[in-house]
Amino acid sequence: MKKLRVSFNAPVVLSFVLLSFGALLLNKLTGGKSNSLLFSVHRSPLTNLLTYPRFFLHVLGHSGYSHYIGNMMLILVVGPPLEEKYGSRDLLLAILVTAFVSGLVQWLFFPNSALLGASGIVFMMIVMSSLAGMKEGKLPLTLILVLALYLGREILNGLTQQDNISQLTHIVGGLCGAGLGLVFQRK
Repeated sequence: MKKLRVSFNAPVVLSFVLLSFGALLLNKLTGGKSNSLLFSVHRSPLTNLLTYPRFFLHVLGHSGYSHYIGNMMLILVVGPPLEEKYGSRDLLLAILVTAFVSGLVQWLFFPNSALLGASGIVFMMIVMSSLAGMKEGKLPLTLILVLALYLGREILNGLTQQDNISQLTHIVGGLCGAGLGLVFQRK
């Protein structure tokens, strides 16, 4: 019988989860100051050098443990098969593009609020995974259903609910996942 070993099977996904956990701990240790300073996008002047890294780092910040766990559980389920299919470099690129686009949308259009968390990344991965089985000339029914159910729900919630959830970030993440998934499929 072979000895069972633990493998670091999805380095981008696992690193993202660990970095997010580190940001969560740092936020706890600083009494919330690190989220405000580094791990959330909010309107700040372009002369503030921290404005630029926040466009990317906001996906690592979370408001608390349950917010963190909710996002990381989905990332840990959906992310490793994506990393295996598309490769670590492409998945990292997808995360960075989605973080930047969602951060920029927040900074441009919502000057009176802040954005943090990985839900845009989650939605990007969900939509990308529904594209994973795409074959030339065939649009997967799973993609159509995911777009209709997930994105449709977010549009409806965005129009009807007043909560602290950024439905637009979910939509932006899903659109990034669709676009990047199609680009990666063509490779």
